[in-house]
Amino acid sequence: MLHDDPGFTRRAQLSPRDVGLRETGVRRKVAGLRREEVAQLAVISVDYYTRLEQGRVRASASALATIARALRLDDGQQAYLYEVAGKTDARPRRRRAVQRMRLAMRRLLDQLTQTPAVVLGRRMDILAWNSIAAALYTDFARVAPARRNYVRLLFTDPVVRGMHLEWEHDARDAVAALRMEAAKDPDDPGLAQLVGELSVQDPDFGTWWAEHHVNSASYGTKHYRHQTVGDLTLDCDIWGSPDGSGQRLMVLTAEPGSPSHDALRILTSWSAEAAEQPSQTPQRDPNR
Repeated sequence: MLHDDPGFTRRAQLSPRDVGLRETGVRRKVAGLRREEVAQLAVISVDYYTRLEQGRVRASASALATIARALRLDDGQQAYLYEVAGKTDARPRRRRAVQRMRLAMRRLLDQLTQTPAVVLGRRMDILAWNSIAAALYTDFARVAPARRNYVRLLFTDPVVRGMHLEWEHDARDAVAALRMEAAKDPDDPGLAQLVGELSVQDPDFGTWWAEHHVNSASYGTKHYRHQTVGDLTLDCDIWGSPDGSGQRLMVLTAEPGSPSHDALRILTSWSAEAAEQPSQTPQRDPNR
């Protein structure tokens, strides 16, 4: 990247408001975004972005993708950016298959009638859930399919975020788990879009993503405060599909005889009654 590339030119044309950043009120010495602001949006270090802009290092495909997204480059500008960077064919061309839940995973989910369960796909997208999970978290059916993502809801949905008594701990773990997902497919445009969106909307996400921590833990304990049944302490276990699809089943259970177990029984009864109502929205997207 050099000073005559579309990235540098575009940076001078944008204001913080254009990209969702807060105006500080401090008078700017130069027009447009500062380098540190672009680096924040692209979730890379200021030093790395500076060296890229000065042409002192060669940008990776993933770095170019995040910078292009951060600067709101159109298709023509993106193509020229890749050409200038010597990465004409760097943008991912592989068509990614639509995520569809395995039939065996669906059968297993349908048999879990006493405990919340969710099927997670790539990028921790929520592919399916049972009625108790909807009663515990939120009515996933009312969330647009393209926005049904566990990490997105954890950071942007007030109900889901507010129910986590240890939100920062759980959110950090979720970001680290998403980092593990990124290692499997670093050029995934859906992942780049998700990371860019959350980095702009929540400074904590951008900070924690930039730390590059990873988390492969498949179990843990969650502490929730539900608006109807009160506090719950639930064991969270995640089971991976053996077929390489990346799909995982997240199951939440409570110790028998505990107040949390009783609360889950109430949620089970509540969700069963709701399911009997004729206006009940389907629990899964039929296209999944």
